[in-house]
Amino acid sequence: MATTAYVGRFAPSPTGPLHLGSLAAAVASFLDARVHRGRWLLRIEDLDPPREVPGAADTIAAQLDAHGLHWDGPVLYQSQRLAHYEAALAKLAAAGLLYSCTCNRQRLRELGGHYDGRCRERTDKAQPGALRVRVGRDPQIDYQDFLRGPEHTDLGAAGDFIVRRRDGLIAYQLAVVVDDAAQGVTHVLRGADLADSTPRQIFLFRQLGLAVPEYGHIPVICDAQGRKLSKQNHAPGAQPETASANLCQALAWLGLTPPRELEGSDPETLLCWGLDHWHRRIWRRNTEIYNQRK
Repeated sequence: MATTAYVGRFAPSPTGPLHLGSLAAAVASFLDARVHRGRWLLRIEDLDPPREVPGAADTIAAQLDAHGLHWDGPVLYQSQRLAHYEAALAKLAAAGLLYSCTCNRQRLRELGGHYDGRCRERTDKAQPGALRVRVGRDPQIDYQDFLRGPEHTDLGAAGDFIVRRRDGLIAYQLAVVVDDAAQGVTHVLRGADLADSTPRQIFLFRQLGLAVPEYGHIPVICDAQGRKLSKQNHAPGAQPETASANLCQALAWLGLTPPRELEGSDPETLLCWGLDHWHRRIWRRNTEIYNQRK
């Protein structure tokens, strides 16, 4: 029986240069793809212009290249694929799964993360709103996380979720699903901060009749105060001039501390060592990795 060829991907948003936490996620995804003799794709998720930084997409690509993380094929830009997302929305609408929601941010905050379906049967169509997808009363999502083990989610507990924003921008959940399917992605390895999105994406894959990839989530990398490394928290950037040191740190976070004699080696040498030692370890679900870098 033939097996499907491995296709992985790294899909950053161009809201600034890569920081070291994002680099670690890219390294993990890259190593897992290469160990399985697979392809590794780069996708730029540029669907939120107000948050994007001019030139960031090119900066990210240059950072990956400088760290030896060379992707296969052309870069895919989500901003060039709007027609595909609209086609997916039309398919969901034809199945009776979409409705317009006019609830404001204050009301949604008061709900505390659980949408109560207030607009689900709304008959007044004059006021435009966001598009939500109906998840039903008891949508149980089960999947095997290849880094964390079995996962179970009652998607109904969070309620119907947005697939197109009130301002007309396509929501992350829908765009990711459409593009993973279009690119033939078979394995998604990313940070655990995105694990809550996985059940929603699996739900959309199923409703659109698309093949669901396998998912694995690495622990969130935090600073000394327990905050996730992020641009908002001024996380150290993955500067090309310190690529070797950056890779040593990223590998160490992933449980692969290079031997001292490899410190200062070029990125390709470090990644080859990483490939020889990469294995899918099982992390506890709530494990976090703390940045000890000075």
